[in-house]
Amino acid sequence: MRLGPNEVLVVEGIHCLNDKLTDAIPHDKKFKIYISALTVLNIDDYNRISTTDTRIIRRIVRDYRYRSYSAKETLQRWKSVSRGEGKYIYPFQEEADVMFNSSIVYELGVLREYALPLLMEITREEPEYAEAKRLMTLLNYFKPIDIEFIPESSIIREFIGGSIFTY
Repeated sequence: MRLGPNEVLVVEGIHCLNDKLTDAIPHDKKFKIYISALTVLNIDDYNRISTTDTRIIRRIVRDYRYRSYSAKETLQRWKSVSRGEGKYIYPFQEEADVMFNSSIVYELGVLREYALPLLMEITREEPEYAEAKRLMTLLNYFKPIDIEFIPESSIIREFIGGSIFTY
């Protein structure tokens, strides 16, 4: 592919931070943007919600809606996802030209209504139950927020649906 004058190529995907994926493009012609939930929420002096917790709840909802995975399947995959991030994403995130924090202060109130029923499907006998119970406890700190109040252009729509953007 050849670009004409003043044309821009947008390559989407977290793995694009790795220069090996885009080695045919000169370094000075790239502008890398890293987007991730970066805010830790402190509920009180003793309880906090890590960015990892927010991300796994996002993923449980998205995986169910768009990949037909149960919460149990998402939790089973999480160790593999984390290993991949450690190897293929985190080493390159600091090379981004810009970092965008996609955390939204109200998102767990929105995701709660989607994630709780999915997590409740995991039974006490299953190895994923302890993690599901922990996440349910965390989500119960939040009051539910009706999605009718969520703008169609909000990044949270990537997980719950109803976005004006098409992918």
